[in-house]
Amino acid sequence: MSTSAMKKSRVKRARAFETTAKIITGACLLFAVVATIGVIGAIVYRGAPSITAEFLSAMPKSNMRAGGIWPAIYGTLALTFGTALFALPLGVGAGIYLSEYAKRGLRTRIVRLSIANMAGVPSIVYGLFGLALFVIVAHFGKSLIAGSLTLACLTLPVVISATEEALRQVPQDLRQASLALGATKLRTVARVVLPAAAPGIVTGSILGLSRAAGETAPIILTAAAFYAPLPNSPFEPVMALPYHLYIMATQAVKPAPHIVWGTALVLVAGVTIAGVLAAAWRSRQRSKIRW
Repeated sequence: MSTSAMKKSRVKRARAFETTAKIITGACLLFAVVATIGVIGAIVYRGAPSITAEFLSAMPKSNMRAGGIWPAIYGTLALTFGTALFALPLGVGAGIYLSEYAKRGLRTRIVRLSIANMAGVPSIVYGLFGLALFVIVAHFGKSLIAGSLTLACLTLPVVISATEEALRQVPQDLRQASLALGATKLRTVARVVLPAAAPGIVTGSILGLSRAAGETAPIILTAAAFYAPLPNSPFEPVMALPYHLYIMATQAVKPAPHIVWGTALVLVAGVTIAGVLAAAWRSRQRSKIRW
């Protein structure tokens, strides 16, 4: 076989592999899109008829077989706010230190590896950790603050990684230009680097908080109650949408199905809207940055 024929054969095989890879990856994307649309479509179809003003604002009645889910919505919002209160300052601060101040070396690599591993720890393990530390040792009991601290531990690796990754995307030229003009390291980070990285940090933080809002396992052991009025202090248990949905779907006496599907729709809609708003805000802010 001549050299020209061998070259044509290699090109032909490369194009065949390229086409095969395109078909396989396209099929994976199509499956993911269809599965997502199917799940969301089923929830919307079954849950939409339940969404009324009374359903969103009333207290549960008749052992969860009637009434609304307002305490669960309030509890989920309170847990998410508490999680943000504890996780964001610590997570963003740790991400800034790792990106801007930490020296490259074995210790830093170990810290980064530990943070990455923390992100993969099952959520029930965080629940057991929260039960041991916040509920029992700290004497918070099963309460809003214990659940918020547990969810903050769960969210921290996501916030740290998102912050560090966003800061890495800022070109070094901006830092060097600021330092060359006489700015200190702290002023450079605060006035130049952080504003440029803000879209990535905020988006990653919102996605992390969205995950926390939908978690069930950690709050089962630390914060959630089957039925509770609106809390008067952070040291009282709260109802939450994920736990409310879990307990209604698994209890022996099945509640009205429309309440189960309505609760699922409210939870999915809340998490989805937060993610869409975060992505839209990030896209808008990115369009204003030029480097």
